[in-house]
Amino acid sequence: MPYYVFKMSSPEGMALVKNLELVADFESFREAKNFAKEQRAVLDKDDSSVIKVMFADNQLMAEEQLLAFREKPIVMEHEK
Repeated sequence: MPYYVFKMSSPEGMALVKNLELVADFESFREAKNFAKEQRAVLDKDDSSVIKVMFADNQLMAEEQLLAFREKPIVMEHEK
């Protein structure tokens, strides 16, 4: 299964709305991870976009996983 690298952004004031842009896909995690690091380093400081690596059967499944709503985990007092 391939690794997909996406650039995620949200319009200002609309955190629940995510725009996804497929940047690249790779067969190995190491290549995807290194590419993602390079892309993060190139991002402008004013750019609020996030670079994510997703492992999935196909691009559609990767997008669905990224767009799925996840609640923030509850942090226990001893974990802080």
